[in-house]
Amino acid sequence: MFPWTGSDLSAKRIKVAAIVFALAAIFICAMVKTSPAGENVWAPLTDRLVADGFDRAYITPLFSNTKPTFSPEIMARKMNALLKSKLSAAKPAKREKPKAMQRYLNPILIAGAYSFYRENRDELARIEKRYQVPGDLLTALMLVETKLGRQVGDHNALGILANMAIASDFELIRPHIRRDVPEELQGWLERRTGQKASWGYGELKSLLTYARKNGADPLTIPSSMYGAIGLCQFIPSSALAYGVDGSGDGKVDLFDTRDALYSMANFIRKHGWKPGLDHEAQVKIVYRYNHSESYALTILEVADRIRKTDEFFGD
Repeated sequence: MFPWTGSDLSAKRIKVAAIVFALAAIFICAMVKTSPAGENVWAPLTDRLVADGFDRAYITPLFSNTKPTFSPEIMARKMNALLKSKLSAAKPAKREKPKAMQRYLNPILIAGAYSFYRENRDELARIEKRYQVPGDLLTALMLVETKLGRQVGDHNALGILANMAIASDFELIRPHIRRDVPEELQGWLERRTGQKASWGYGELKSLLTYARKNGADPLTIPSSMYGAIGLCQFIPSSALAYGVDGSGDGKVDLFDTRDALYSMANFIRKHGWKPGLDHEAQVKIVYRYNHSESYALTILEVADRIRKTDEFFGD
């Protein structure tokens, strides 16, 4: 037991423990920013970004602060999950028919979504006039993605994407990969890690570009565990491609409700949405937002319930 739980540890033992903890903290802090060889783990990444046109005076301070921290577990966790899926796919299993996720059809959540819809009715009407994307669909997306803007992720976008990008050196994450990797899958795992690292690097560049264009500090942009940002949970390349300044302040701030709603509508519209589409076509378009058929079915079902609620209670 420790002192704060009623321990009778001697002062000497407490002092020794404090020294050990302090040394451990120093060691951890040193490891966070350094590679196994003892060099700055971010150096190859910052050099690569500079070679790709970013100003070193802008890039260097970003990787010299307390953030981002080097965490090989970020990429290892993703690769272990992919490996698990790969191994599971080899086993015959009955595939269930995709269906809407019931947890998002909870009456309380639908009521909250309808409240959001009513609160933003005028803005949603203007958006629909411009993009032909209904407000109930945008509200459904906002509900499922971030609980109507309440949950935007508690990770740091720069840290997530930088750690993915640097994992092109597989040796940095090898100690954190599960031990039972079949020999015949080792090559596949390293190739897939390289592909994911390339994706992460591309998204990191997009994040830095997005931040500079909109006057945001990339060190403070929260994200999901996969680097998606904003109320609409766009990956950074989508933020650049589909982001819209809905508020008219000259910036695309995906943490602003209007900017997020306009950006989502722009995304859906540019992926083929138009009035009169049948259900199957709608599913295919919403699928592009998040590659899951169950996700697409959920969005459309939530939108339908919001629409029916409005028909019942609306003015």
